[in-house]
Amino acid sequence: MSRGPASLKRRRLVAGMAGLLALPSVLLSRPAQAKFSIIDPLIWSVTKGGQMERGRIRLELPQLADNGNSVAMKVSVASPMTEADHVKAIHLISEKNPVREMASFYIGPRAGRAEIVSRVRLAGSQEVLAIAALSDGSFWYDIADIVVTLSACLDEP
Repeated sequence: MSRGPASLKRRRLVAGMAGLLALPSVLLSRPAQAKFSIIDPLIWSVTKGGQMERGRIRLELPQLADNGNSVAMKVSVASPMTEADHVKAIHLISEKNPVREMASFYIGPRAGRAEIVSRVRLAGSQEVLAIAALSDGSFWYDIADIVVTLSACLDEP
């Protein structure tokens, strides 16, 4: 059985198709740090190099805000809030605000539930990152996109 140029072309085609099929899983498995390279130092200060996973935390911001001075925000974490399994902290990090570390909320098992409702100032359209630090040492994140028509936070600190 001879292996001519047609056989080699088929093998390259099959190998290329396998590589293309694997590409989405490689891209989706990249950590949030790759997406937020400008705020890597803040992410590292929260996680101390620990791996973040998506899920368990939900960051809710409106898709469009007319004014960045006061934007409604809600963060909730799926946690039983027991002594053995609870949320220790929730951190909000901004992609474009002059002060990128927007807020850190420290809570414990006696809080009853891990939920923060507040208003935030945003310096323009951006992505906001929420990180939950749990008592078992794991870190969970969520990202919310928001379009802001009138920016706030334009003064330097």
